[in-house]
Parts: sequence; C-alpha cells; structure tokens
Amino acid sequence: MSRWTGSWLPGSDTGTPDEDPQRWPGERLGLPESGPGSAAANGIRFAALLIDLVLASLATSVFVPFDVGDPAVMRTHNLWSGAVWFLITVAGVALAGFTPGKALLGLRVVRLDGTALVGPLRAIPRTVLVGLVLPGAITDKDGRGLQDKLVGTSVLRTR
Repeated sequence: MSRWTGSWLPGSDTGTPDEDPQRWPGERLGLPESGPGSAAANGIRFAALLIDLVLASLATSVFVPFDVGDPAVMRTHNLWSGAVWFLITVAGVALAGFTPGKALLGLRVVRLDGTALVGPLRAIPRTVLVGLVLPGAITDKDGRGLQDKLVGTSVLRTR
C-alpha cells in the first residue's frame, strides 16, 4: 500500500515495525487522549457544522423570503444561506477559532504551530474545503480532515 494512502485510511499500518502504533487520535501531535485539548471526534464536528448551517439559514430568512413551495425562492434562499454560513465561519475561525456551533459544543480550531489566531489566510481555504463536504469527511489517524492538513490546523475540545 502506498504511504500516502496509508496515512489517510484508518487502520492502515504505515509505520515501521519498531514504531509504536498510535493509541488515540492526536497522540502524534502531543494531544491528550480525552478532555480539554484532545482531538474532536467527527460526530461532534458534524453536529457543530449542522448548528452553523441552521443558524445561517435562520439569519438569512430574516432578509430573504422562505417558501418551500417555490423552488426559485428556495434556491435564492439557499444561496444566500450558504454565503452567510461562509462569512460566519471565516470570521469566527479567523478571529476567535470557533463558530457559534463549535462554541456551543465546546470545540475550537487551533493552529498546530502555536500561533494564537488562525487568521483569514488559513480560514478562507479551510472553509471552502469544509463547504465541499468530502474533504472534511475523510480524516486521518489524528482526526484531521484535508482542510485541516492543508492549512496546518486541528479541531480540539475545549471542555
């Protein structure tokens, strides 16, 4: 099996026989096994995304009509909701490290190099990839999706 594929598929063995296998997600990054500072599980990350999408849709429906019976109106509403979600996510992650959904569920996006803020140059491509869904659904042994690996971030639990 190739080394690149092995690093992305759970359960694959890419190490040498002398290396100890990773015991929990984030161990290689120096993260604790559980509690604050540990790698966030995919399920809670997905729940935070759903909360953010619902909040963006609710905020959009204040300004853009919402009518499930009219596909053209719904298409416009959904496009604006996506734009609102994008802005909320970029601003939240760039400036504070979390979105409303992440804050509610006790998650935070952090840079692996220890810099305090993620910043817009990392938040924008990360959010674009999260919006594509598939890169975020495929994670490595540390629980990091393609968007996190690309920009050097990880999603950690805050409580």
